[in-house]
Amino acid sequence: MTQDENRATLERTIAAMFAGDVDGSTAAMADDAVVEWPQSGERIVGRQACSLVYKNYPGGSPSYELRRISGSGNLFVVEAVGQYGADTTYMTSIIEFRDGLIAKQTDYFASPFEAPAWRSQWVERMESV
Repeated sequence: MTQDENRATLERTIAAMFAGDVDGSTAAMADDAVVEWPQSGERIVGRQACSLVYKNYPGGSPSYELRRISGSGNLFVVEAVGQYGADTTYMTSIIEFRDGLIAKQTDYFASPFEAPAWRSQWVERMESV
């Protein structure tokens, strides 16, 4: 697969996930795909297991806003913001392709926090979601 084809596949996958379409969001995963969540120490192995985890998420799917996609070839990074009820979570996913399918996805999640005052003289405030 070409870089453009991998990116198009990733964009379709993200659109499906953001729309709450679990089947569409896992369609481009390899049968033996691996999704890792290092912060909770979990690894989901296989497209079917991923689909079952996503379909059984308590309270339904969170809502998402895409910030950007970067990368090329077989490696892409997706940055997004998720709304889990009243909680905002910043998310980064590292996506690895093999033969045109998603073979590995590593997701990192972070909650916003108040910037400490001690460094305010050296930084500027960003608009947050």
